[in-house]
Amino acid sequence: MPPTSPGGDVPPAGPDGDAPQTGPDRDARPTRPDHDPGPTGPSGGAPPANPRPLRADALRNRQRLLDTAVRAFSRQGPEVTLESIARDAGVGIGTLYRHFPTREALVEAAYRNELAKLCAAADDLLARLPPAEATRAWMDRFVDYLATKQGMADALRLVIAAGTNPYAQSRDLLVAALTRLLAAGVAAGTIRPDVDPGDVLAGLGGMSLAAQGPEQRDLAGRLLDLLMAGLSRH
Repeated sequence: MPPTSPGGDVPPAGPDGDAPQTGPDRDARPTRPDHDPGPTGPSGGAPPANPRPLRADALRNRQRLLDTAVRAFSRQGPEVTLESIARDAGVGIGTLYRHFPTREALVEAAYRNELAKLCAAADDLLARLPPAEATRAWMDRFVDYLATKQGMADALRLVIAAGTNPYAQSRDLLVAALTRLLAAGVAAGTIRPDVDPGDVLAGLGGMSLAAQGPEQRDLAGRLLDLLMAGLSRH
């Protein structure tokens, strides 16, 4: 019996004795084309020191895969087929495997991409809005991010079971984003200077958990308004 991953992926038969594909609904990992040396480099050794950057079309494909994977794992759980994710993203299964060699790699990358977008939003919002408004808008995005994280919880457990902690740097990155937002508010005179970003993050997490689900989005908004009132410098 060929080994399978926690997601049930079985590679097709290949020259190296890979397990046979068991049916049309299995995620088929094709053999790597000649122009794609894979994660270990063309000679099968260590990865190249300076891998070539992805082309614009490859970056677009990767982003579509990540966005589609977030929706799929959140709505259908960790057993959703990689073939269906590739199809919904408008790419072939070979493209998926070139970017993400395993199911766990895709889950982790999808989660980290959501985290990166949230953290990057701090600077984007500060460039467009006054600091207090930027901070409040970022809080809304944090609620959405936490909902996504909760939706992907079962899939992320696969990553943890495989020996990787996808949350290893999450808190540090989120605190850093909040620090930039709060510091801008302090400089503008609209946010209290004695606020600890870690405390604000803990408050955001508690409020988000207390108002889970889209039907409670209005409650989450009211709780965030209360938090902002406490942060404001009157």
